[in-house]
Amino acid sequence: MNGPSLRAVIADDQALVRTGFGMILAADGIEVTAEAADGAEAVDAVRRTRPDVVLMDVRMPRMDGIEATRRILGGPDEHDGLGGPDGSDSTRVIILTTYDLDHYVYAALTAGASGFLLKDVTPEHLVAAVRLVRSGDALLAPTITRRLIERFAQRQEAPRPGLHRDLSALTPRELEVLRLLATGLSNAELADRLFLSPTTVKTHVGRILSKLGLRDRVQAVVLAYESGLISPGGPSGSD
Repeated sequence: MNGPSLRAVIADDQALVRTGFGMILAADGIEVTAEAADGAEAVDAVRRTRPDVVLMDVRMPRMDGIEATRRILGGPDEHDGLGGPDGSDSTRVIILTTYDLDHYVYAALTAGASGFLLKDVTPEHLVAAVRLVRSGDALLAPTITRRLIERFAQRQEAPRPGLHRDLSALTPRELEVLRLLATGLSNAELADRLFLSPTTVKTHVGRILSKLGLRDRVQAVVLAYESGLISPGGPSGSD
């Protein structure tokens, strides 16, 4: 058993997937507080058990994983009572998908999910991902995040009010950090590019998230594209 104990809910319409993931998590000391076969059951399970992390399938009957994610994370138009100071806002959602860059994943990330995993993930990677997201980090590697956002930000979906923030709250340096972060640079690469220490970069990223009310760097990347701070297909920042 490694790291601090934590609690998880597994939402997937396939019983074998739920059982398999549950066994993997339990073997590493992660408590599975509930299983759900659809999005509605997932919302109810989170309301009842207040887990740290939800493993959320996208394509489920009754209510899909995107809508369930919105309700669990307390989006501005949701009224399930799951968001707010009662502790549910600390719940993190990891999206489960069968195919890399599933077009549903972008919608789930804009709804507040902290990343995604392919269902053929190794047991070690699954456990590491759950612990990483619980620690407050984002699951996607910066380059994968950029590839995902670039592909689907071009679809020009209707604006999502939960992700639009006033960037005027950021200092010029913070805007620069956000712009480079959205191009796929890691914190170490940001430090090299801006001639700053990694600790200083981490501080800037933390302030950006705090000022804009974002959960993690995944949402920061989404916001950078949706606000027009950076355009899909623009410079990669790593030339």
